[in-house]
Amino acid sequence: MGGFNNGLRGGRGRFGAGAMAEINIVPLVDVVLVLLIIFMITANVMEFGMEVDVPKVKTVRESAEELPVINITRSGELFLNEKSVNINDLASEIQSRFRNPKSVYVRADKATIWDPIAQVISELGAAKIDVKVVTRPEDEADKKRR
Repeated sequence: MGGFNNGLRGGRGRFGAGAMAEINIVPLVDVVLVLLIIFMITANVMEFGMEVDVPKVKTVRESAEELPVINITRSGELFLNEKSVNINDLASEIQSRFRNPKSVYVRADKATIWDPIAQVISELGAAKIDVKVVTRPEDEADKKRR
């Protein structure tokens, strides 16, 4: 008696009037808003690199070289591309992690005492590695404060 449609009239399935073919967009909007809020909250954390307040100078030469970066924090801690390193192992770490580097960038916080900076420059000089100091240019607001 049922035949091909298993006894259902009109072949519309068991719902009678057919299934609703619309997408419920409210849950989609809820998920997107939650993801947007999460992204906005974590955007401040996702800044590149570590916090090192480099000194400002009048002129800065543009450089697009990809070189190892040595960061020196206010307290004098050393980081080679954000991995902590001992000053005695600095030259060997650079040689082992990078292919024959001829020079490195040194980024030191402007409040860092001079001794750790001088020690790093001395170690790199002994290893025959050139030092390029990272600074940032003065902007117009800095010039007006003088």
